Amino acid sequence: MSGMSRKAAIALAVSASIALFATACTGQSQSGANDDPDAKTTITFWHGWSAPAEAKAIEANVANFEKAHPNIKVKVVGNINDDKLNQALRAGGSNGPDVVSSFTTANVGKFCSSGAFLDLKPFIEKSKLDLDTIIPKPMLDYTQFEGTRCALPLLGDAYGLYYNKDAFEKAGIKSPPKTWSEFAKVAKKLTKTKGDSYEQLGFMPTYHGYETVVDHYMSQWDHAYFGADGKSSIAKDPAFAEMFTYQKKLVDDLGGFAKLEKYRNTFGDEWGAEHPFHKGQVAMQLDGEWRLGMAKEAVGNDFEIGTAPLPVADDEVDEYGKGFLSGTIIGIAPQSKKQNAAWELVKYLTTDTEAVVSFANAIHNVPSTFEALKSPDLEVDPAFKTFIDIAQHPKSNTPPASVNGSTYQTTLQDFGYQYESGKVKDLKAGLEKTAAQIDRDIEQAK
Repeated sequence: MSGMSRKAAIALAVSASIALFATACTGQSQSGANDDPDAKTTITFWHGWSAPAEAKAIEANVANFEKAHPNIKVKVVGNINDDKLNQALRAGGSNGPDVVSSFTTANVGKFCSSGAFLDLKPFIEKSKLDLDTIIPKPMLDYTQFEGTRCALPLLGDAYGLYYNKDAFEKAGIKSPPKTWSEFAKVAKKLTKTKGDSYEQLGFMPTYHGYETVVDHYMSQWDHAYFGADGKSSIAKDPAFAEMFTYQKKLVDDLGGFAKLEKYRNTFGDEWGAEHPFHKGQVAMQLDGEWRLGMAKEAVGNDFEIGTAPLPVADDEVDEYGKGFLSGTIIGIAPQSKKQNAAWELVKYLTTDTEAVVSFANAIHNVPSTFEALKSPDLEVDPAFKTFIDIAQHPKSNTPPASVNGSTYQTTLQDFGYQYESGKVKDLKAGLEKTAAQIDRDIEQAK
């Protein structure tokens, strides 16, 4: 899927509508599991893809499903963001979806704990699926919450480093950096100032720099957002202080927050041809696998694009190759009266190797099963292989699900804005205050 559609979905997944999930459908999870899976029926599948190529790809996969399951017809409805999905799940009724999907992995905790998405355990057990042998662990992690599996991954996103090979060559840089200390040196070497601005910036480090958000940085340090007691550990785990200290120093070393923000305000749209990496305004970019196709189309022959894993903490160089993972999730609406038929579609789209590979090839996302990742039919050039390898790295990770969705991530991100800009001076005290706020929010959500 394109980054644009995912970002739009995330932006629309407002906390107010999410908060209503708890009253949406708890206790209705088995209301429609008695349908005959062999009977002729029609189910409705809601998804968020909106671009013509993406919509065409999902419809092609559904058509193949219908050929394999001639008794089941699927009505496909696209361009469904989380707001529309939430409204339908709250309303219930026979006109709602049977199969549902979302780009917002951060909301899985809320989906699962509230019953907004159906618990898939009975269906998985009936189908005798050993998910541990089918799907990479980080993708399994972001589709369940506290033992309740209410979703499965439908393709994934892996984040890595894009770099301008021509700029590297001109600067005498032989290869992409593997550690954060190496990265800082490379970023400074690639930076060319121009008056009070830049001719070329090595890297935009601020948390507003499109994908340079807190959780993407944190993926490259061994860390734990929560302790065994369920309390926030961001003030106790030294990895968080290390990351914030590193990022703030990088901001200062590359010109300071004010100068960087002034330059950032000249950037074009993240999802358009005027993206700063496309135009050579920045020589390195943290981004997901979807950027590759967009960059190749926009850049043309202006410069050669390189890809690599993001750097890791200096004392964790043996983990180089890991990265941040997220993706699309798919599940079953608890109000559905055709849950057995709905499960057949979910199972096909998420575990059938041919289906996963063809969809990944069509929309240039990372496959979400081991077999698809290794399939000879997967279209993989050297630049895209970087993201395939990141998806399979044993240390790749994703933030844990929470009962209040992405609220704890937003709270930590807000602290990051304050710290990088210099509005908060005391890192230790700031992290302690932020941890306390996260704990209060989670207790209130419970």
